[in-house]
Amino acid sequence: MNTSLPFSSLLLAGSAIALTLTLSGCGKEKVEATPKSTASILCQAAGDDCKRFTLLHTNDHHGRFWQGSRGEYGMAARKTILDQIRKEVAEQGGETILLSGGDINTGVPESDLQDAEPDFIGMNHLGYDAMAVGNHEFDNPSIVMDKQRSWSKFPWLSANIYHQVDGHWQRYFEPYKLFEVQGLKLAVVGLTTEHTAEIGNPEYVAGLKFTSAQVEAKKVLAELEQLHKPDLVFGLTHMGHYENGRHGSNAPGDVALAKSLEPGQVQAIIGGHSQLPVCMEADTGEYVEDYGRDEPCKPDQKNGTWIMQAYEWGKYVGRADFEYYDGKLHLANYQLVPVNTETKFGSYYPPHMMTPKDEETLALLRPYQRKGQLKLREQIGLAKAEFNGKRKVVRYQATPLGIMIAHAQTQLPVPADFGIMNSGGIRASIKKGPIRYRDVLKVQPFSNSVTVTEMKGAELNKYLAKVALKTRGSGGFAHFSGINMTVDCKAKEVDIKTIAGKPFRATDTYRFTLPSYNAAGGNKHPKLKGKAVDTGFIDADMLYQFIKQNGTLDPGDYNKTKEVRYINSRSSKGCGR
Repeated sequence: MNTSLPFSSLLLAGSAIALTLTLSGCGKEKVEATPKSTASILCQAAGDDCKRFTLLHTNDHHGRFWQGSRGEYGMAARKTILDQIRKEVAEQGGETILLSGGDINTGVPESDLQDAEPDFIGMNHLGYDAMAVGNHEFDNPSIVMDKQRSWSKFPWLSANIYHQVDGHWQRYFEPYKLFEVQGLKLAVVGLTTEHTAEIGNPEYVAGLKFTSAQVEAKKVLAELEQLHKPDLVFGLTHMGHYENGRHGSNAPGDVALAKSLEPGQVQAIIGGHSQLPVCMEADTGEYVEDYGRDEPCKPDQKNGTWIMQAYEWGKYVGRADFEYYDGKLHLANYQLVPVNTETKFGSYYPPHMMTPKDEETLALLRPYQRKGQLKLREQIGLAKAEFNGKRKVVRYQATPLGIMIAHAQTQLPVPADFGIMNSGGIRASIKKGPIRYRDVLKVQPFSNSVTVTEMKGAELNKYLAKVALKTRGSGGFAHFSGINMTVDCKAKEVDIKTIAGKPFRATDTYRFTLPSYNAAGGNKHPKLKGKAVDTGFIDADMLYQFIKQNGTLDPGDYNKTKEVRYINSRSSKGCGR
């Protein structure tokens, strides 16, 4: 199959079909008539032999079914944009397919409290045709996942996740979905990052096997050719995009996948996981810096395969307009259509430029929003200053927020001597002012239970020598409360001075708390199987109770970063970079 994919007339085509939003009379908003995209000259010359279709895509939704506080994002505005694009494409004789790169779960309390039901119901309403299975689909027990799949009127796709049935390994999800578009047979193949085995909740991924996406892709492509002989094949992945394939400690992503295949064997990969607008500088393999909505977007291309990703949270709808003629597929236009998202100047759309929100979608989702907010409005405390929980901070240094969370988890009926909190489990800041229940669930959205483990001092020394050396930038980088020690990053040793304010002794027994995720081996922490006791207390609930009991909180009271010192490292804040 010849699948040349020239990136022709991108800027002209992109500007010709951009959604233009304006304020009309009497203060009402409306979408202006969208300038129609026209077929390329070569497509017009091919006449009826030119097939036109559009792939629309989003990824890393993370519970954003409702618009933000400033009206940004949200499924209702997304529906307006999707309807407009579909109408335009249909009027030009084309067809559309809507795809999701996965990670529907985890991120917004209103969604988390309802097992993401509004999100999956909303996806049905918006007309999604297929979804890649993301690693955050495993943040819940299998009973919740089964319920979510029953709500979905579209398939969850992943060819490289297996479970055992009667002693045999079988695929847990559908590996691909076939579509008939403009007389062409399209195959959409789903793949999930094999890293899920490590970053997924060990309690919920136990018994599953995540195989190499590159190996599995070749296997599925052979199956497709033998059974269906599709005209075109597209990847729908949740694996991440990394510049020039440099994935570091992450599992191989979309670029590595494209390079592992025969040139043009997969026409395009629609991705997710790394939560980026994949817009590339010409011929460098590097990202456009500080991508903003007013800029054109050129997707990546490796080994004859286009690679696309639409940032996160429904901030954009990716739009790829394809033309197929003379036995070749051409990308006529690509753009990221903003959904009331930030401008490159760092602000949001003014009200008169906002995309109108689809009323039917609002009516469908409003009851879920109201239900979720009833409990979340409860004020439980007051922060005298901000507790910084930003990813680029908490994964690179100990912070008052991480230390406070670790301390809160030690406050069991029989208190523990010290606590450990992984930085990857901290997902938001607590702002200065009133603290509400919603803030707690934003900080800790994963519903891990708190475990308690007892160890003799000598064994604890060896254990902490592994945990405390987790490198800066990783989700396993640890925050400690109640322990004073020195970490030698070169010798890979720890020198414990005190625990719970008392001198450390190798012969004494100590109790410490740890999220169940890490106790089961998450973030490559040593597994504590048979040692860690599940307390039955959920991490967010413990933080909720702690804040409620203490009332007013001051980050200064938890600024104890000097109690854990790092030596022989490039940084005094932790091991590694």
